[in-house]
Amino acid sequence: MQKEVILVVDDDPQITSFLARYLEKQEFRVLCAPDGVEMNKILSREKIDLCVLDISLPGKSGFDITRDIRATSNLPILVLSGRDEAFDRVVGLEIGADDYMVKPFEPRELLARIRTILRRCKADPTGAGSDKPQLYRFGAWLVNGNERSLARADSGAPRALTTSEFEILQAFVQNPNIVFSRGELLDIARRRENVAGGRTVDVHIARLRKKIEPDPQNPVFIKTIHGIGYSFIGSVTRPELPDRP
Repeated sequence: MQKEVILVVDDDPQITSFLARYLEKQEFRVLCAPDGVEMNKILSREKIDLCVLDISLPGKSGFDITRDIRATSNLPILVLSGRDEAFDRVVGLEIGADDYMVKPFEPRELLARIRTILRRCKADPTGAGSDKPQLYRFGAWLVNGNERSLARADSGAPRALTTSEFEILQAFVQNPNIVFSRGELLDIARRRENVAGGRTVDVHIARLRKKIEPDPQNPVFIKTIHGIGYSFIGSVTRPELPDRP
């Protein structure tokens, strides 16, 4: 079986060397880069399954790199930081990181979080195992539950989502007009153990609105239910695909 590939980006050679040895013992293939420039070279030639990305890098910071990646890619990103502050955690989530850990970290916890993210990202692009593709359409958007993707319904142009954003959006389109509390959405995003204050869910919702709403300041799909949480009020249909030959 082909090994999953982890890219570790950190300018501390002790950390990259340790993580390479540790993760390779866990049956991963590990590549390392000291900065964003070398990271981009690796991304251009390798298929990466997950990136462990330090925030404090020479040149572009990990925050800027995450923002750039998230503009065009769903690559799972686990951010590492030497600062244990709620503000940094919120910023990391807001720009699209899938998880956030503080240095020094417990290797077994890092491994558990890597495996959790990878498990959530795995998909069956052929739709095998289900009778029909899990397709949901709302407005100009098409959600494919089998491929775990969001795309324009007219052109097929994809829109990148983090794993947590997709989990929340899928719950919404599967349950329109149902009110979800913030706690329920945290459970759906599987982030209860990483809550950075009450803003965590609001960050995910704000990012979703920027990606799917015609006007994020006046949302027509995701409605705020004050004092409770959020509800998806858009009309959702289940389009059919033609049978395969």
